[in-house]
This record gives sequence, structure tokens and C-alpha cells, in this order.
Amino acid sequence: MRINIAIDGPSAAGKSTIAKVLAERLGYVHLDTGAMYRCVALKALREKIDLNDEDGLCRMLANTDIRLTPRSEVFLDGEEVTNEIRTDEISLAASSVSKHAKVRSDLVSRQQEIARDKGFIMDGRDIGTVVLKNAEVKIYMVASPEARALRRYRQNIEKGIPTSSVEIIAEEIRQRDYQDMNRENSPLRKADDAFEIDTSDMTIEEVTERIMALATKFIHAGEEE
Repeated sequence: MRINIAIDGPSAAGKSTIAKVLAERLGYVHLDTGAMYRCVALKALREKIDLNDEDGLCRMLANTDIRLTPRSEVFLDGEEVTNEIRTDEISLAASSVSKHAKVRSDLVSRQQEIARDKGFIMDGRDIGTVVLKNAEVKIYMVASPEARALRRYRQNIEKGIPTSSVEIIAEEIRQRDYQDMNRENSPLRKADDAFEIDTSDMTIEEVTERIMALATKFIHAGEEE
């Protein structure tokens, strides 16, 4: 039996990293929904569209193709932007565009259509509460701003992405947390039936094993029915 797994949590909590490992272990497809919002932000900045102009963003989206591959590559209108969308500037811009209800509606519809046949691991900020309300396994990952800032800093250095200091990144993370948790449309929150995992002092392997144990129970239960 194939299931869907929803992973929510604040920026840099390790959602995408864990989702990729889980997808490889289970033979599932990882869909990084945050990358889709980052693509919207990148294109809007390129085309000098006001991030507060909801209708302008939607007109742009109507002519925008976003494609995520099983190898975690991200394509925006045919151009690979996998690393370009990971800068600190795009991270904050993505938070701004994601507050718009019409933008979210467009992208959520795309995400739900993709996951209809099961076998997907989605990570974002409203997966368990909005996008995949019926996901068999829901995870809410958290970590301290300091731990998340250090992870983001190391990732940026490793990938050659321009980066700020750990202190500045931590402050930006706090700012994004506030924006995400207080936006009017689909604010970041833990689903009632989600399992919370604090990854501050956990390794990737430890987090993966915790979620694998949960997922395996649902997969086996479905096979026995």
C-alpha cells in the first residue's frame, strides 16, 4: 500500500532534507512545495512585480510553468533554478507571495493533482492542514532559530550560495516565522493529528528513522486490510 506523507514546519527545520531521504528509502516522490512559492517569488522579482500585488502575481502565474523532478531539480519555465531559489532574499520574498489566497489556491490545486495517486512526500507549511488533509502520516518538524540558522548557513556555503552570517540568518528566520504564523491565509500551524518532532539536536538519520517507524505502521496496516 502506498501512502502520502505530509511534513510541515518553519523555515530551515530540515523538512526538505528529511523528505528527500524518506522518498529514497520508500521509493516515493518528494514534492517540495516551498520550491514552488520560491519560483513565484523569483519570477516576480525578475519581472519587477510588486510582491503585494495579488492580481498581478496571479496573472503572472497563469503563464508560469513550475516543474519538480524526482532528482529534486526545480525548473521555472524550462530554466533550472534549483540553487537560485535558495538565497535568503528569495526565502523572504516567498513568504510575502505565499500570504495571498489566490496564489495559494493556484499552487495548492497543482499540488493536490500531483499527489492524487499516492506515493508522495510533501513538505511545506500547510500540507497537513490544507493541501493533504487526508495524508496518512503527518509530521510537524520544529527546531530552534539558532539551530536552523546554522543549518542554513552550512547548506549555503556547501552549495556556493551567497549567504549572510549565522546571526543575520537567525533574525531573518524569526521574521519569516512571524510572517508565516500570522498570515491570514493558511498560516503555519500544527495539524491536530500530526506528530511533532524537535530536530534541534537530532541527526538526519534519527529523524528519518522516527518517521519511517510511523510510516511503516500505516503501510503495513493497509496491506493487512
